[in-house]
Amino acid sequence: MNTKTKVPQALKAKVMLWTDVSYHDMEEIDKMHSIPDLESALCSVFRVDLLEPKRGVLLELYVQVVLFCRECNFIKEQTSALLSIIKSIHEANIETPLNNIEQCFKYCKELLLCHSVRRPPFSINIFSSEEVNCILKYIHNSYVRHYKLYKYIFTPQVKLDLSLTYSGISDQDEPTMEDSSAPDFENDIKKETRQDSKASIEEPQGASLGSKSELKELIEKEVREQMMLVSGQLDQRMKDIADQHGQVDKIPHSPTTRPKNNG
Repeated sequence: MNTKTKVPQALKAKVMLWTDVSYHDMEEIDKMHSIPDLESALCSVFRVDLLEPKRGVLLELYVQVVLFCRECNFIKEQTSALLSIIKSIHEANIETPLNNIEQCFKYCKELLLCHSVRRPPFSINIFSSEEVNCILKYIHNSYVRHYKLYKYIFTPQVKLDLSLTYSGISDQDEPTMEDSSAPDFENDIKKETRQDSKASIEEPQGASLGSKSELKELIEKEVREQMMLVSGQLDQRMKDIADQHGQVDKIPHSPTTRPKNNG
């Protein structure tokens, strides 16, 4: 069993028209109107062979994409491409249990560009700029916001097994007992010496245990702070990108009024 954790990597976008869903598959999907029928058809198209709850979560993801496409009146080519785009983003997310949301979001933007700009054979224009804006907003609300939830369900948990070794402490041994044949007064003196040395040794051992616990807490705190920092940077980046694509609703601002001069 391979226990190595895959490191997040940059992904290369490509055209995905009819990649996973053929024209015939789209005809079958368009015939389905109830949610159970849609789930059955999509399960057959994508060959979903997973146990619950993974199976239900994945089929729900695909079903919502189809419903979104119908709401936007997308044609078969657009629906097929968007299903493959969502599938690719999801697979990129769950390929590693580590945080790769920046790579996934960059990959998502590049995939949308591949299907909105005419530059054959590298990209095609089956989505208009308005449709791309609508899709980007949908992906942000339906998937990116639940990015950690999908990763938690579909990837194995990674646990940190921390082991610390302090040089000069573990090798210290307690003084050995002296030969009982030694004179009594000499044994008494050495017993007192042993008691004093034992007390002096026990103190750093207790301190070392406390140091290990404190160091582990410090490392965990640093990891949490780093995750919060990256998450905050991502939120700001996504907001900036959404502003560039016109996803943020424009809020009308009232005319600026100057404060009255009481002087």
